[in-house]
Amino acid sequence: MNGIVAKRLVFAVLDTDGDGVISRDDYFTRIDRVTVATGRGDEDPMVVHARAAGERAWAAMDADGDGKMTLDEYLAWVGVEAFDTICSPALGALFDLVDTDADGVLDRPEFIVLRTALGNPPGNAEAAFDALDADGDGRVSRHDYLMSIRTHIAGEHSPAGAVLYSPETLETSGRE
Repeated sequence: MNGIVAKRLVFAVLDTDGDGVISRDDYFTRIDRVTVATGRGDEDPMVVHARAAGERAWAAMDADGDGKMTLDEYLAWVGVEAFDTICSPALGALFDLVDTDADGVLDRPEFIVLRTALGNPPGNAEAAFDALDADGDGRVSRHDYLMSIRTHIAGEHSPAGAVLYSPETLETSGRE
């Protein structure tokens, strides 16, 4: 998958209401969904950390401060450097919310909770887990998870990224 197509698919998943822009509400809805899915409260230190990482990410994404990010703005902004400095810490904080025993890995149910809260259909989340669990131990590390998304953003082959950010995800959510 080429980088532009991959980035467009990520944009579409981030645009939770399907209106063609990523708004602040779209971005923070994802954090809210993971918080609810994990049963954590707003005062939980992990939630506070995830929201702070989200605030930093949103500030970088919405560089002009207008409260939204168009596809053109997103395509101009997103890339490996943005992923490494902005996206990875925010996505890592969401991973950590779901990692209930704080061991740096998610089992299948934890991974499904994370990715369905982030807008993936359960079948896509399961397929992504299978792609990431290369050794079949039933666990996916934080590093492998983040690198699969980074690889996808870079337009390189990422089996997990291709499933998480697929046209099927958009069809299932009604946002194609």
